[in-house]
Amino acid sequence: MQSLTTEAPAATSTTRPAMTFAEMLEQVRYNGAYPTRERAEVVVTAVLAALGRRVTGEERVELAARLPREAAQIFAAQIPATDSMTGWSFVRDLAARTGGTLATTRWDVGSVLGVVARLAGPDLLDRILGGLPSGYAILFGRAELTQAA
Repeated sequence: MQSLTTEAPAATSTTRPAMTFAEMLEQVRYNGAYPTRERAEVVVTAVLAALGRRVTGEERVELAARLPREAAQIFAAQIPATDSMTGWSFVRDLAARTGGTLATTRWDVGSVLGVVARLAGPDLLDRILGGLPSGYAILFGRAELTQAA
């Protein structure tokens, strides 16, 4: 009988995402109430590509490591943009790129980024949000609190 050590699970969790790409698609399909897995995959691809144009630095590397391999490839294949884009501008830009309405694109973004937030975990998500302009927290399913001036 093999003995279990505490090192094996830790090594596995740092080198392997918490879910497979198929599981991620099913989560997005469920959250977004999409009729097919194919529709969920189209949405995941578009949103991860858009996010890949926004997240930079160590947070980009850490997030890619926590995503399923296929999702990480979509995310990391994007060249980060140099312009600053608020959360609402992010949704508008994605709607223009995909031909969707603002309402459906906002729904799509929330369906995907809610799963991404869970994969990232609270600490990494805090750091990602700290590097983005205002308006992204709500897209990840979080309240965005601001201090009064």
